[in-house]
Amino acid sequence: MNRYVGAVCILILTITGIGCAGRPSLFPNHDPALRRTSAEFAADGAKRHPYREDAPRGGEALGRSAIDYTFKTVEILNYSDEDWDDVEFWVNKKYVVWVPKVAKGKQRTTLLNFTMFYDDKGGYFVTEYGKVHVETLEMFRGGKMYTIPLGLSD
Repeated sequence: MNRYVGAVCILILTITGIGCAGRPSLFPNHDPALRRTSAEFAADGAKRHPYREDAPRGGEALGRSAIDYTFKTVEILNYSDEDWDDVEFWVNKKYVVWVPKVAKGKQRTTLLNFTMFYDDKGGYFVTEYGKVHVETLEMFRGGKMYTIPLGLSD
C-alpha cells in the first residue's frame, strides 16, 4: 500500500511541476490578459519601478480587496460605475503588477497571485511563512494613486 501512496505522490508532484512551469500559478487565470509567464510579469514589473511616491493621491477607490494568505492571492472588486483600464496595483509600495482592465460590477472579481507582483530586482511578493503581510494595496490609474481597502478572504 505504501508503494502506491509514494507513486501517487510522485505523479502529483510531476504533474504540478509540468503544469506551472514558467507560470505564476498552477491554474490559468480566468482573465486571458493575465495569463503571462513569470518572466513576463517580472520584466513588466521592473520597468514600472520606482514606486510613484510623488503621484497625486486620489483617495480611496470604489473597490475592495480580499487577501488570502493560504492560497497567496489578492482578489480585487471594482464596484465603481466605470471599468478601471491600464492600472498598476502596488503591494507595500514595493511590488507591482500591471492589469489591463478591471471590469466594473459586483459580479466579477480580478484574481491576482502573489507571484504576479514583482519588485525592481525581479523578486516576487512572498509572505515568508506569515512574517510579511499585505500592509497596503494601492492602484495607480489615470495619473493618480488610489488606496484599495484591505480585507481578508473567507
